[in-house]
Amino acid sequence: MKFFRKGVEKKPQPKPESAAKPHPELKVISGAQISGKQPQPQQQPQQQPQQQNITLPNVRFKIAVASGKGGVGKSTVATNLAISLANAGAAVGLMDADAYGPSIPTMMGIQERPQTSPQRKLVPLVRHDIKLMSIGFMVPEEQAMIWRGPMLHSAIRQFLSDVDWGELDYLIIDLPPGTGDVALSLTQAIPLTGAIIVTTPQDVALADVRRGVAMFERLGVPILGIIENMSYFLCPHCNEKTEVFRADGGKTMSQRFSVALLGQIPLDAEVCTAGDLGVPIVAAHPDSPQSAAFGTVATKLEAVLEESGEEEELTIL
Repeated sequence: MKFFRKGVEKKPQPKPESAAKPHPELKVISGAQISGKQPQPQQQPQQQPQQQNITLPNVRFKIAVASGKGGVGKSTVATNLAISLANAGAAVGLMDADAYGPSIPTMMGIQERPQTSPQRKLVPLVRHDIKLMSIGFMVPEEQAMIWRGPMLHSAIRQFLSDVDWGELDYLIIDLPPGTGDVALSLTQAIPLTGAIIVTTPQDVALADVRRGVAMFERLGVPILGIIENMSYFLCPHCNEKTEVFRADGGKTMSQRFSVALLGQIPLDAEVCTAGDLGVPIVAAHPDSPQSAAFGTVATKLEAVLEESGEEEELTIL
């Protein structure tokens, strides 16, 4: 038993450092920033001047994939769309902008850490001919990302300016669900070619489509089209088409906002299984009806971009 003199406080023992080592080139991540500890009170930050846009001149089309709510399969759509574009001969990058729930590492079956180039830039990982970057490559899978808006903003800008994307036809950016900080940071950082909205047919999802469209309208980002995921169930035995939720909800929304309906993706358990195994359906089963549907989306997207003109500004809703 130890005794202490009255009035003498016990000296605090130094706390062990976090076992999670951050990637040296991602400066916004540290053990304190991603730990579950309560942050210390900070002084009121000074107002920062508006940062200049990151142009990414070697990337032809910069496309955000968004949804007004979670659970509609947005990341699955973004991943399979990227592979479909690559199968058509395009050079494609896929950026996972969902810091709180990064799905791309799991869906693409890769958990490595990016290397650093001699120019001190992160080198994207490559899988299925897609250049990949995700916060999930930087931190342990079980580590919670407890970040405020400014940290998300810094991470988004680093994933754009401090990553060696090289020359790309498409950079597909998988946004987190909802209308929050990441979408705002992204539109402040780069001039987006446009956004794609992913939905399911039922009214509860379609209501959030309207919010997503309104957000991009406020941010000045053109809507390239709507993708209706889980559109119908196609029986693998008799090929009978069953509309599990509702019919043509995405089509109705596309007509309401005068934008393209890029495609209707069938509901199938194999899509989920393939993503969990790290081989998306387009790569695992290229001849399946689901892969054909994603191929149609890629073809229609190319047509929308060609019709709009690469150098012309798209019509904003």
